[in-house]
Amino acid sequence: MSADPEADYYQTVEEYFVSRRGDPLMLSNAEWNVVRKWRLAGLPLRIVLRGIRDAFDAHAHSWSRERKVKSLAYCAAEVDAAAERWRRALALGSEPGLDAAQALRGFAHDLRRARELGPRAREIAQALARELEERAEGGSLGEVTSWLSEREDRLVEALAEDKGRAGVALLEAEIDAGLERWRQRMPARVVETLRRESRARRLLEAHALPRLSLFHLEAGGAA
Repeated sequence: MSADPEADYYQTVEEYFVSRRGDPLMLSNAEWNVVRKWRLAGLPLRIVLRGIRDAFDAHAHSWSRERKVKSLAYCAAEVDAAAERWRRALALGSEPGLDAAQALRGFAHDLRRARELGPRAREIAQALARELEERAEGGSLGEVTSWLSEREDRLVEALAEDKGRAGVALLEAEIDAGLERWRQRMPARVVETLRRESRARRLLEAHALPRLSLFHLEAGGAA
């Protein structure tokens, strides 16, 4: 894994794909953007790796098995299929090791216990804690991934507002310095996604808050 938590997802996908493809070529800009699409969709790392594994396993038994897989895009259909199975299991409450309702209650608990929140973030956090508890008790969990993402965005911007422009500028300068080595390898839009993820994580961590995401509760690794 890399020293950058936000880059770990991308690096692990690259390493697994390259190992299955069997040659040392790294990902192209187009392939990095494929990974970015999966990350923005909130797909856990293990689901993406499962889809890549399924694609290579199917290729090994196909008529074209003598031809090398040239691009990560070849795996997209199997990743989509793995993602759809995961979403169905999540909505039905049958995903092993992940209780979405319990996770929402845990997020609500964390929000109520958050430390040193400013006035804007405190207001958002308390309202969000109530929403999370209501959703956990009776709401639909089918679209919970995008729902959580929207709520986290709202909370993060409130934290930034309370921190002030000078504080946020200093934080962003530190993030940019840490991402410098990735600018040589990834397209600008992927680096910007890493930057936004790092900004959210650091603003939340400053108040002992987790990322409000089932994605971040999932342990990485091939399944």
